[in-house]
Amino acid sequence: MKHSPALAALIEALRSLPSVGPKSAQRMAFHLLQTGRPAGRALANALNVALDSVGRCGRCRMLTEGSLCVICANSQRDASLVCLVESPADVVAIEQSGGYRGRYFVLMGHLSPLDGIGPDELGVQDFEALLDRGGVAEVILATNPTVEGEATAHFFSELVRARGVAASRIAHGVPVGGELEYVDGGTLAHAMAGRQALS
Repeated sequence: MKHSPALAALIEALRSLPSVGPKSAQRMAFHLLQTGRPAGRALANALNVALDSVGRCGRCRMLTEGSLCVICANSQRDASLVCLVESPADVVAIEQSGGYRGRYFVLMGHLSPLDGIGPDELGVQDFEALLDRGGVAEVILATNPTVEGEATAHFFSELVRARGVAASRIAHGVPVGGELEYVDGGTLAHAMAGRQALS
């Protein structure tokens, strides 16, 4: 069935969200137009406000409404420790763990030459400027354990080491509480390669 131009445009716009296919987008559009018009207007307003007021932190590139995000503005954070991540969602996940007190650098993606995403699109100049200002003792490379994530971690580790700064990679392996028989082969291989001696 062919939809009206406005409805088709709404469905297509909703499809731009991650993990939303044509059926899900159509279901959302129908809900907003059938019974959720007040919620739809609130959503549209919140989206407009966020698009107009949320930018990137001048130091770490995290999403923020100010010139610095709340983490970079916090003088209690350890400025000598920088965790390099792919997305703002990664910052939230690490912060929720409660075990990290350093700062971040958010790439907003990973290296993907086929998609036209190179070092410049990931803020490599900002990252180099951060390192060149001094004061950073270690960079934790916390990119995803995918082919692109590993390539990104390798590229940035070379920049870090070239400046005499320590580079480390987050551990990958068996989750706490997991049973070996249910762990996939790639994860188990990472766990075996990254094993540590008991003291």
